[in-house]
Amino acid sequence: MAHPLAVVVLAAGAGTRMKSALPKVLHPIAGWPMIRHVLAAAQTLRPDRIVVVGPPGRDDVARAVAPVPCLVQDRPLGTGHAVKAALPALKGFRGDVMVMFGDSPLLTAASLRRLLAARRKVAGRGRDRVALGVLGFRAADPTPYGRLVRNEAGDLDRIVEGRDASADERRIDFVNSGVMVIDGALLPAWLRRLRNDNVKGEYYLTDLVAIARRAGRRCVAVEGSEAEFRGVNDKTDLAAAEAAMQARLRQAALDGGVTMTDPATVWLAADTRFGRDVSVGPNTVFGPGVTVGDGVTIHGFCHIEAATIGAHSSVGPFARVRSGTRTGRDVHIGNFIELKNTSLGDGTKANHVSYLGDGDIGARVNIGAGTIFVNYDGFGKWRTVVGDDAFIGSNSSMIAPVRVGRGANVTAGSVITADVAADAVAFGRARQVDKPKAATPLRTKLKARAKTAKDEGWKMQARAPRR
Repeated sequence: MAHPLAVVVLAAGAGTRMKSALPKVLHPIAGWPMIRHVLAAAQTLRPDRIVVVGPPGRDDVARAVAPVPCLVQDRPLGTGHAVKAALPALKGFRGDVMVMFGDSPLLTAASLRRLLAARRKVAGRGRDRVALGVLGFRAADPTPYGRLVRNEAGDLDRIVEGRDASADERRIDFVNSGVMVIDGALLPAWLRRLRNDNVKGEYYLTDLVAIARRAGRRCVAVEGSEAEFRGVNDKTDLAAAEAAMQARLRQAALDGGVTMTDPATVWLAADTRFGRDVSVGPNTVFGPGVTVGDGVTIHGFCHIEAATIGAHSSVGPFARVRSGTRTGRDVHIGNFIELKNTSLGDGTKANHVSYLGDGDIGARVNIGAGTIFVNYDGFGKWRTVVGDDAFIGSNSSMIAPVRVGRGANVTAGSVITADVAADAVAFGRARQVDKPKAATPLRTKLKARAKTAKDEGWKMQARAPRR
């Protein structure tokens, strides 16, 4: 029998400790806004409905989570009040409702599945069925957390905040993560029973446990790892969460067969995808949207983002591959090459110190050192197209828009401003002129000029500046 599931992600917190104009949940972890990690974990559960509750006046949060609907918590009156703001999206829903927080990017789908399984476990009928489940963890320092107090049967009996705990309760290290799953048929009525008679004047979602117990309903607590419940409240937490996510992603890549000579210096995005037998050198950074084919070698000190690297290609060292770049098989991208929104066909080589922006390069093309695709004229970006088997000599500038035909040869040092026909040789440089026996007088002239400039320079330093 199918169990319907709805997920509510709370993302309305002000995040004042981040000291940033950017909403807390939009700060990046492994190239994604942290709330995207939370949504990705939730979506592995294949929920029937999913909704985000955001702050008022922040369209950037709504845009970041689209197409997931984003409802607004008009006033910051606590977690229970935030879930109330989601009720219009849950109208008529009677399945499980899971509540998560948008600032918990390390939460794993495995823990969410275990929580769901515990909520759905039927020990009998009616009131014997678990009505509410909470994810908890063993905290090295439980001081700031609410304690999860269980009864003799092992069910969750209550959540006690640290400041309200007795001496015995303070010794409990099993604490609340904030993640909760509730019987959706009971949730609206229970939310109406929440009260804000506390120091902060807020409606706490954790009070649902006491409401459920007073109604004679069972609650359970499921244990997860402390590492995955690391919340982000300030920039120190953000850096720690980034480090933890990078360690997780590196381990997944290593387990998947990627070779890394110095894993600690490789930075990955959440969606970096590697083929088989990939090797990655040290100090390499992958931005979002990178796919690396089988047998690729990425040498050290490269930066790659939003690009696809074809099988058995070589990149770097010291290469920058920017968004929109796609390579075929057996492509060589050498040291100090920058690519932007450019495609390279099978077997093409650009081995040294070039900028290739907004281009379509065919197969088996040789791009000489110092080649520039001059793609910007101050107003628009234009493309350079190079046909198969063409040769672009060193220190050439291709003034886009321009096309070089199949098998054409652009001689070194050329500035190409017009299309080059297939199989043609193109010269775009000034003719060389030699002046016999002119070197000695030229040297004499240059030495004299240098001496005069030096003398004049000293005199200029002694003068008062012009006004």
